[in-house]
Amino acid sequence: MDKNLKRMTTMHRMQTKGLELFYKKGFYNTSIDDILKELSLSKGAFYYHFQSKEDFFISIIQNLVVRKVYGMLIEPIEGETDPFTAIEKCFENALAIAEHNELDYGFVLGNFMNEFNGRNEEISKYLRDIYKVWEVNLVTTLQKGKTDGYVARHVDSEGVAAFLISSYMGIRMLMVEGNSRNLSYHFLQQIRQYMKSLAQTRLV
Repeated sequence: MDKNLKRMTTMHRMQTKGLELFYKKGFYNTSIDDILKELSLSKGAFYYHFQSKEDFFISIIQNLVVRKVYGMLIEPIEGETDPFTAIEKCFENALAIAEHNELDYGFVLGNFMNEFNGRNEEISKYLRDIYKVWEVNLVTTLQKGKTDGYVARHVDSEGVAAFLISSYMGIRMLMVEGNSRNLSYHFLQQIRQYMKSLAQTRLV
């Protein structure tokens, strides 16, 4: 196997296992020894690829967390004609995945943003950048919806985006405690009602 390909494969395995561990235990509750044990690696092998636990975590954000958030919450609404249907469907699919995940510890981006807030500005910046891309995507979708006649002109797209993101993060936190199906159902019902209140009135 080509050395570069082998190195990339090794790093991907390390990042995937590392994300699982950090997601379950949190960054500050996970030691280098925990990582080495999980990956069956020596310290020398770990430090060959990464300078520190922080460096390892940043690589996970850049390669895995970005991809997860983009694939689940950003890409599904890009370029869609009806923003309300697209956003509702996007949330519905994301919550369904969480509902059937037996090892659900919450929304990965939200968990890490909370953990690093006020504790590590460098990592927080990487996480906020993902948040901002998600926010801009929602605002752009809603603004396009205004142009296309779906969203009422008076709607504050930035405010709606902030509300949608914060409410999604909140419901994901609550779902960890149990009764996820019921919580998801009621959340989606309320989101649909909220979306209706934002819709442009169409003359028949």
